[in-house]
Amino acid sequence: MVEGGDKLTVPRDVDFTVVFPDQDAAEGFASHFRELGYRVSVEKTGTAEGLAWDVSVVRQMVPSHAGITNFEDLLQSVADDFNGRNDGWICPHVLSA
Repeated sequence: MVEGGDKLTVPRDVDFTVVFPDQDAAEGFASHFRELGYRVSVEKTGTAEGLAWDVSVVRQMVPSHAGITNFEDLLQSVADDFNGRNDGWICPHVLSA
C-alpha cells in the first residue's frame, strides 16, 4: 500500500472476510458483530473449499499492521466458536496529494 502511494494515516473502511461451513454458523457469527455495531453482510459464495459462507465485517480504522492483526485475532476468536476462519481483508487506497 505504501509503495502505491497510499496515505496510511487516513481512516477508511476495512472489509474483513471470515468463512464458515454453513449458513447457521455464518449467521451466528454475524449476529455477534452486528450487536457490537459493525456493518456485517452474509453471502454464500463457495470461494473457500468446504467453507461456502462468507461474512464481511466492516471496520472504520487507520489501516496499520498492528490494528489489522489485532482485529483479525478478535474475529478469529469468535469464529472459532462457529468453525470459521479468517479469509482476508481489503480496503480502498487513499492516495497522497
